[in-house]
Parts: sequence; structure tokens; C-alpha cells
Amino acid sequence: MKQRNILIAGAGSAGTMMANHLKRKLNHHEWKITIVDEATTHYYQPGFLFLPFGIYDEHEIQKPITKYIPDDVDFINTAIDKIEPERNVLTLINGAELPYDILIIASGCSIAPEETPGMKDKLWYKDIFDFYSFDGAKALHDKLKNWEGGRLAIHITEMPIKCPVAPLEFAFLADDFFKHKGMRDEVEITYITPLSGAFTKPFAAKKLAHLIEEKDIKLVTDFNVERIDNDEHKIIDYGGQEVKFDLLVTVPLNKGAAFIGKSGFGDDLNYVPTDKFTLQTTVKENIFAIGDATSLPASKAGSVAHFESEILTENILHYIKGEELKAHFDGHANCFVETGNHKALLIDFNYDQEPVEGTFPFAGVGPMSLMEETMLNHMGKLGFKWIYWNVLMHGRAIPFIHPQMDKSGKKIPVNQ
Repeated sequence: MKQRNILIAGAGSAGTMMANHLKRKLNHHEWKITIVDEATTHYYQPGFLFLPFGIYDEHEIQKPITKYIPDDVDFINTAIDKIEPERNVLTLINGAELPYDILIIASGCSIAPEETPGMKDKLWYKDIFDFYSFDGAKALHDKLKNWEGGRLAIHITEMPIKCPVAPLEFAFLADDFFKHKGMRDEVEITYITPLSGAFTKPFAAKKLAHLIEEKDIKLVTDFNVERIDNDEHKIIDYGGQEVKFDLLVTVPLNKGAAFIGKSGFGDDLNYVPTDKFTLQTTVKENIFAIGDATSLPASKAGSVAHFESEILTENILHYIKGEELKAHFDGHANCFVETGNHKALLIDFNYDQEPVEGTFPFAGVGPMSLMEETMLNHMGKLGFKWIYWNVLMHGRAIPFIHPQMDKSGKKIPVNQ
């Protein structure tokens, strides 16, 4: 029997999880699994939030990319040039062609500061920083270590972004950081968002807006940045509104991989058009997508990729057998929201259900509380790093937490 090929484009969280899932589910005599990525280091990206404040050391959040790729999965450490769906071929930057029977696109997304005029200009990594990249988070750590205070602006360029709550977490941690340094009175913190509220979900937005007010953080909404004036140290939106800063921490535009755009089937931001329930792309029936690379209206977060990986693995098995795919992914996401002072919120939601109060993962028992600031939630946030390295990256399920959102234990209004 001729061996068939499953090709995974991307060896980040989603791609690595899929490689581990499929390795255990498929007969290696019938299927050859290959994963392609130009990177050599795997980063624990949630740790980028903590690196600027010295909560994590840079060595805690990076490991060799090959550490989590199974031994019998081929790893090609080269950049991708493009995909040709009509030929079932992926072309590498060196011109080599890789044929596939099934393609899984797990190429994630990354920041594109060059897309905003003035962002990546003379103040870049001097007074303007990101924390969505390892280099940015590390440079920001060095800046904050000796910064003497002034106007700190925390800014989101455009949605969608990885981990939508991370910019708010940064604002809360900054408030806590400067309090512990005894200089909070010397720092004016402004949170700038293109949204009409603090978060994308209304109930959570009200809760988070209350925290913003409590921590004396100024909230600027409906701000769509046009450009950044490096000479005047100000950020300007299309309506002419201006916010001055001494230190700007920005979340640049997030975009999918360039090879998606070159392949001719991505949207304007190079995200792959994907069925939000089955994770099969609309490009071709043998092409699937997962994680941050997709166009799904779900959070671009590690928990989402984890839930997707379990469902996508089953759907690939259905596809191989010629069976109907199961429309089982419901957009489930859960994440801890750091609020400072060793406390955090926990939110759990999906496509249809916004975050509400309750208990997690067991109804009426918890031990985690939803939408409440607790030290246990903070411990859960920090403990997730161990789960990430030792459970998720090996493609293992987290006990008692299911891919579909469980509504038991949640105080859901009757009309929902």
C-alpha cells in the first residue's frame, strides 16, 4: 500500500498538538506526517505578558521546537513560499515541492507594526513597544526597569488579535507593577481601544470597565489609529482625536502568514476561510485550518487551539473514512485574566454564550470562580505554563475540561 501524506504547515501550538494527536490515531505504515516551520524555538506566548514585569524569566518561556514534535513525524525546518491547492502541493522557499493528501494550516498570526504609519519608526523599541513578540516583550522589560514615569498609553490597533484580554491584563499588571515600585502616582495610564467597550463581550466588558475605573486607568474607546507622530509623541485616530504618550505599549495589527496571501485564498489579513464548526476550509475539501491562522469568529488563544485540535483530529479521521464531518466546534474559549495584586478573573465562553458568573469546571463546586477576582484564579494562570509544556504540547486532554463549553455551573440568564 502506498503511504499517503498529511502535511502540517506550522509547528506552533496548534500544529504541534495536531502532530501529536494524529501520530497516536493513524497507522504510520499508511500515513506519513510531516510538519513544516522556519522557526527553531517554540515560545510559550502567554508568557510574553509577564516578561516585561519580571514575573517570568526569558528562559522559562522558550524551548527547542523539536522537543514536542514526535520522533516519527518528519520536521522540515524551512520557510513556506506558497500552497497550490489545485495541485495538492506546498512549495518551500528553496523551491522544493511537498505533495500532500491532507493539508492542515496551522501557521498562526503575528504582528505587523509596519502597517501603521509611524509605528515602526525612530521611537520603535525606544518609546514605542509591543509585548506580542519575544523581542518586544524583552525590550519592554529593559525599558520598564529604569523608566521614571509619565504618560503610559496601552493601545490596540485593530481586532482580531491574539488573546483579546492580554492588553487589559497588561494595563492591570502595569498598575500593580508601579504601585509596588512606589511610583503609581507618577504614571498616568490610558487604555486605547478600537472597540466601544473594554472587551468584545458585553457582560465581561462591564466587569472589566469597573476594574479600569477602580484602578484609575483612563479608557479611550472607538479609537481607530491613523498614524503615530514620533516627533510629538502622540497617537492620532482618523477622526482627529489625539492621545499623547511618553511610553506607548501597542498591539500592532495582527496578520496571518504571508504565504497565505501569496497562495491567493486568504482574506485581507491573510486568515484562512474556514468552516467555524468543522474546521474544514472553504479552499478545498482536503485542506483544514486550526488556531490563529483561521478566519473563525473565535478568540485567537491557546485554549481555543487546544479545543479545536481534539475536534479537528476526529474530523480528519472522518474525512479519511469518507464519513460526514461533525460540526462540533462551538467556539469554546476559557482564559484567566490577570488583574494585579496576585488575583485574576476566569472567563469561559463560546460563539453564542458570553462570559457569565458561576463555577468551573464543576457545577456548584468549582474550585474556580468565574468572573470573580481570586488568588486561586491567579495561581491557575501561573500553573497553566506547566500544563502547556507537559500536557497540551503532547496533544493530551486536560481532565474534566471538554472541547464543547459546559453550561452547568454557570449563572446564565433565562433569555439565553
